[in-house]
Parts: sequence; structure tokens; C-alpha cells
Amino acid sequence: MDSETDGGPERRRRVHGMLKLYYGLNEEGKAPEQPESLDPCDINGPHFEPELYLNKLRRECSLAELMDQETCMVKQIRSLDSDMQTLVYENYNKFISATDTIRKMKNDFKKMEDEMDCLSANMAAITEFSASISGTLQDQHTQITKLSGVHTLLRKLQFLFELPARLNKCLELQAYAQAVSSHRRARCVLQQYSHLPSFKGIQDDCHAIMDKLAQELRQKFRDGGSSSKDLSECVELLLQLDEPAEELCDKFLSHARSRLELDLQGLEAEIRPYPSAPAVKDASAHRPSTTSTAAAGTPTDNSPKTSTLLSPTSNTDILEFIDRGCNEFVSSLCLVIASYQELFINHAQTGELASKNIPQMATGKLHAFVDDLAARYFSLVERRIQEEKGVGDNSLLVRALDRFHRRLQAVAKLLPGSAVPNQGTEIVVRAATERVKQYLSALQSFYMDSLTDVRQALATPRLSVAGASVAGSGALLGGATSGRDAPTSLPELLSSLSASILNQIKSVLASVHLFTAKDITFSNKPYFKGEFCSQGVRESLVVSFIKFVCQSSRQFCESAGDKGGSTPPALLLLLSRLCLDYETSTISYILTLTDEQFLVQHHNPVTPVTTLCAEAREAAQKLLNHYVKVQGLIISQMLRKSVETRDWVNTIEPRNVRAVMKRVVEDTTSIDVQVGLLYEEGVRKAHSSDSSKRTFSVYSSSRQQARYAASYTPSAPMDTNLLSNIHKLFSERIDIFSSVEFNKVSVMTGIIKISLKTFLECVRLRTFGRYGLQQIQVDCHYLQMYLWRFVSDENLVHFLLDEIVGSSAHRCLDPAPMEQSVIEVICERG
Repeated sequence: MDSETDGGPERRRRVHGMLKLYYGLNEEGKAPEQPESLDPCDINGPHFEPELYLNKLRRECSLAELMDQETCMVKQIRSLDSDMQTLVYENYNKFISATDTIRKMKNDFKKMEDEMDCLSANMAAITEFSASISGTLQDQHTQITKLSGVHTLLRKLQFLFELPARLNKCLELQAYAQAVSSHRRARCVLQQYSHLPSFKGIQDDCHAIMDKLAQELRQKFRDGGSSSKDLSECVELLLQLDEPAEELCDKFLSHARSRLELDLQGLEAEIRPYPSAPAVKDASAHRPSTTSTAAAGTPTDNSPKTSTLLSPTSNTDILEFIDRGCNEFVSSLCLVIASYQELFINHAQTGELASKNIPQMATGKLHAFVDDLAARYFSLVERRIQEEKGVGDNSLLVRALDRFHRRLQAVAKLLPGSAVPNQGTEIVVRAATERVKQYLSALQSFYMDSLTDVRQALATPRLSVAGASVAGSGALLGGATSGRDAPTSLPELLSSLSASILNQIKSVLASVHLFTAKDITFSNKPYFKGEFCSQGVRESLVVSFIKFVCQSSRQFCESAGDKGGSTPPALLLLLSRLCLDYETSTISYILTLTDEQFLVQHHNPVTPVTTLCAEAREAAQKLLNHYVKVQGLIISQMLRKSVETRDWVNTIEPRNVRAVMKRVVEDTTSIDVQVGLLYEEGVRKAHSSDSSKRTFSVYSSSRQQARYAASYTPSAPMDTNLLSNIHKLFSERIDIFSSVEFNKVSVMTGIIKISLKTFLECVRLRTFGRYGLQQIQVDCHYLQMYLWRFVSDENLVHFLLDEIVGSSAHRCLDPAPMEQSVIEVICERG
């Protein structure tokens, strides 16, 4: 009883699930079904056991829980019954429609069965009738076959006997293809039966007619005035007539060569100088002289006179020349290639011609033909590109190269494997590289002209204020520099020089950047962009120019008598500061600008920034050291002449400071001001309160002076010499020609060391009287009053001046020092 009660809901659940599955009602986004449960107490599982389930409930549940469980199951049963009824009601119309459809199908199949029975009866009748006809005609079948063979043979014989007349008719109508086709059909038969007189006569007549036809085809092919289609048909017919394919290829290429050579001659005529070279030379000799900047051909020099002088064929620019070459020669070459391939390669690969191995032979001849003519064309293009010496406008050259490269790609598509596109690419790369070299040369000339103008401005400062300026100022900005804008001091000269060079580099980079524009076909090719940007622009242009600046600056440090002997010291100072600025910031800025503008990718080794900065710093150090040396030698020359030209033994008692000492102080002060315009002050050691009033003894210490004054005897100089040398042992060694630092104090210290050292050495070579010694005392005290403030360590000046006074005392015949108070009065009065 319980099993029947429980089995009913389970059966209804299965029916409910099957109905939902049949009508697709289970696609409601529910979780996937869980695996089948083996628990016999799972009421929804396939292994459900009612008795076990009831026993479990009785053991585990109380009476109230059993009542609740029963109520829940009753509700579920009613709900499932309701769902079942709803499904039946909803699908009632579908059940009715399905019943009608099944009924209709029964009627249709019954009608179809009747028609199939009728068709089967008709097929049986047809089969019977066909068998009857075959039996009736069986005896005549052999006779009919024999007669048919005789008829076919007669038709062939008729065709052979009518063949000469047919060929003549085709020849009159110029139906060459039909004539060749007819002859090819009969050729084998005539050859096979040529031993029979009748067939021999037909064969001879046909050979004569076909020879005449071949002659007409050769003449038509030789004339070349036909259309491409007719020419193709002509070649195909000649090949079918066993005309030598190699001879046809040679004739075709020879005819094409004559036309293409006319195009090349036209291009070559444009390259010839106009006017002639001697006339241009004479014209340039009689032209008025131009400024150094214009003669150097700066990158912004766009004057018509300059461009006419540099390009004798300026009546046709490079873009027009390339356009003519592309539109005439390259286009004609592409047409020849396409026609040749259509005639001798594509057609020869089909039909009976495929077995003659014509394409390989024809392809080889075509490659040789194209390579020969392309080499001549490339030679003309390179000659024309080499005439583009002016570096003013770069756009025409870039557009011309782009068009040249773009049109050669058509040859690459028509003739795969040809070396022509690669050769054209090499020309583009060489042209771009040569252009970079021209820009480098122009930058170098611009820089040297700038230095020439700076030297002129330094040599004649008053004139420079009115009219002279840094060479780049006018040339770069495109206008003349007015007197108010001309640099009047070293900082302005340095700023103007640096700015003009930097702006000129930017202008050159902008011009070169046209080679890498997005609309230029070869700019994005890996074989061009990477190498051109990295090695061409960065290394060959920017890095080379920076190295040139450093190297040319170092050349000013040559010894006297060479180039550096006449170099103004101010120019050395200015160049040293320029190189130092390059080391600190300008080089990094220029290279960063280049890398960003050209998207340089360092696939190949490039010069690092640190190397260039080190080279610039080395040049700046060498220039500054040379500046110190030159200025020190200038002052030393004055001191040396003042010592060597005076009679120190018979001189009068000193009453004033010598004029040369005043001149030394004035020049030192002027140098200090000059260096201070470009370099920072630097670090000094603390000065003593009495630096300007320090006294000097005739020897190196006051104790030596007291000893010398109290006990001067003929042997006393040896004692004092010994004491002086002992004092030197404990003094700090002074390196006279050591490298200076990049600040004003270090520079002035180096100049003063050289000057005083020269003064000391000159004193050691002279003999002094009493008043000569006293004059040296006065001069040294005067120098001490002023020079101590210029150096980093005042003790250095004290030591050298002590040495000078001491050396003069050693060389004095009557060493009687002047009182210190008298010396101070004379110096203050002087």
C-alpha cells in the first residue's frame, strides 16, 4: 500500500521531467544536475527504498515531525499534479495538430504508392521495347561501323587534298592562326606518307606556303607596330612553326633596347653642363667676391647666385630629372618586361611549348637585359644627384629619391629576383649619406667662419659693436645683424656663438629629418632607417661635428710659431668655456634631441655621451691651460725685458715703483675681469689681516735677515744660502705649470705663478748693486699689495716674492736693504 502511494508521485515526476525535456522547458539557467545518488533514503534518487525511508523517519523523527513531513509531501504531490495538468492544457492544441498531420500523411502516402506502381509498369514496357529493337538491328551493326570508318577516312583525305588551297586562302585573309592550326593537324600524316608521290606533292606545296607565312610573321614581329595581343599571337605562331626561341628573344630585346636607349640619351643630355664648364669657371672668376660665410656655403644659404654657381644644370631640378626618368625610361622598361614575360615566359609554359624549356632561357636573357640598361640609368641618376651640392632646400632631393625608390618597386613586382631594386636602394642610401656629409662640411665651415668673426670682434672691439657678430647670427636667422644686436662682451659673444651653433644644428637636423618623414616610402624600411638614423645622422653628423668642435678648438693650443701662436687669449678663454658648456649640458641636449627626433635605436655600437663629454672636457682643460700659459708668458715677457734691459749695479736710489710693475698689476686686473666674465669665482683660503702689508726680507725669513744684518762677512752668504735652502726643504713645493681648475681663482693663480717664476729666474741671472736690491724690494712690495687678492693662497705669492728678494740679495754686491717704512711710503705714493 505504501509502495503504491509512493510510486505514484515518482512516476509523475518522471513524466513531468520527460515533458519538460521534450518541450525545451528545462533551459532556465538552473545549476547542472548533480550525479545520481546511491542513497536508498534519497527520495529523488533512482535507488530510493520506501521501507527504509519510512523506518529511518520512525527512528529519527518524533510524531510532530512525522506529521509535518507528511503535510510537506502532500503539498509537493499536489503541486506536481497541478504542473502536469498545466502542461497538458498548454500543449493540447499541439496534440490536436499532430493528430491531423499524421492523418494527412497517411492519405498522401497512399496516393504516392499508386503513382510508383504506374511508373514501374511503364519502365518495364520501355525495357521490353528496347530489347526488341536491339535484336532487330544486331545484324547490320558491323556493316554500319565499317561504313563509318570509310567515311572518316575519306573526309581526312579530302582535308589533305584541299590543304594547300585552304592555306593559301588563310594567307590571303591573314588568318595566320587558322593556317598554322590546319598545317599542324596534317603535318604528321604528310610526314608519315611522304614516300607516296601524291602526298609528297601536297607536303611540298604546304611547306612553300608555310615558309611564306613565316616570312610575313617575322616581318610583322620585326616592325613592332602591332598591338600587344597581335604581337603575342605572332610570337606564339612563330614558336609553333619551330622558329628558334632564342633568336626571337634577341630580336625583341634588341628592338626594345633601341627605344630605351633614346630615353637614356635624353636623360644624359640634361646632365651635361649648361653652360659649358669653362664658361661657368670664367663666370665664377669674374663674379664679385662674397663674404666668407656665403663662400663657405652655409646650410641656410639659399641665394640664387650661389645655387646657380653650385649647380650648372639648374635649368632642370632634380625632381624634374627623376620624374622624366621614371615616366619615360622606367615606365617603358616595365612595359617591355611585362610584354616579354607575356610572350616568352607565360605562353611558353602552356601547351606543346612547355616541353621546349623556353622560360628558363628567356628569363636569363631578360635579367641580363634589364641589369645592363638599369646600370646605365643608375649611373646617370648618381651623376645628377652628385650635382646637388647646395644644402639649402632638401625637400626636392628627398621627394626625388622617394619617387625614384617608389617606381623601382614596380620592377621588383614584375621581375622577382632582379637586383635592380636593391641597386636602386643602395643609390638612395648613398645619396642620403652623401647629403649628411655635405651638411657636416657645411656645419664645419659655419663653425670656422663663426670663429673667424669672433676673432675679428675680439681684435677690434669697437668696430665689432657696430658691425661684427658671430657668423651664425645673421646666417642662421636669415637676416643681417644690426649694431644694437651685435655682441659687445665675452659673455655675449659666447652666448651668441653657442646659440648660433645650436640653432644651426637644429636647422640641419630639421632638413635631414625629411629623409625619415612618414610619407617617404624608403624611410620606414629597416635597411634604411636604422642605419641612417644611428650611423648616418647621430654618428656621422652630430657626433662628428661635436668631435670637430673639440679637435679644432684643441688646434688653437699649438706652440708659438704655429697656428696657436697668433690666437688671441680671449678666444682661448671663450672656447674653453664653450667646450665646458658642451660637456655639462649641450652635448647631452643635442644627442637627446637627435635620438628623440629620429627615434634612434642603438642596434649598432654608438659613441656614448660620456665619451663625448670627456673629450669636450679635455679640450676645455687644454684650452684653459694654454690660456694660462699664454697670459702668463705675456706678463713674463714684460718682466723679463724689464730685468734684462736695466743696469742693476749702477742704478740710482729708488724713488718710485717701476712702471712695468704698475703695468703688470693693471694687466693682471684686466685678466681677472676677463676671466670673471666667463668663470665663477672659485674657492680661496682665508686671508690674513695684514696680507697687503707683509714685509719681505732679503732672505726667506726674518731670522735670516737679523743674522745677516748683524754678521755680514765674506763667508756670510754661504751661511745664509744654507739657511735659505733648509727653509725651502720645509716649504710646500709649487708646481708652476700644473693644470688649472675651471674657476677664476685657479686661472689667476696659474698666471701669477708663471709670471713670478719668470721674474725669479731672471733675477737669478743678474747682478745687483745696493740700489738695485732696494728697487727689487720696492717692486716686490708693490706686487704684494695687489697680487695677493687674485690667488687662491696668498702664501704662494709671499713665498715667490720672498724668493725674488732673497735671490736678488744673493746676487747683490753690496746688500743693504731699504727700511720697510720707506718702502711702504714709496709704494703708497706710487
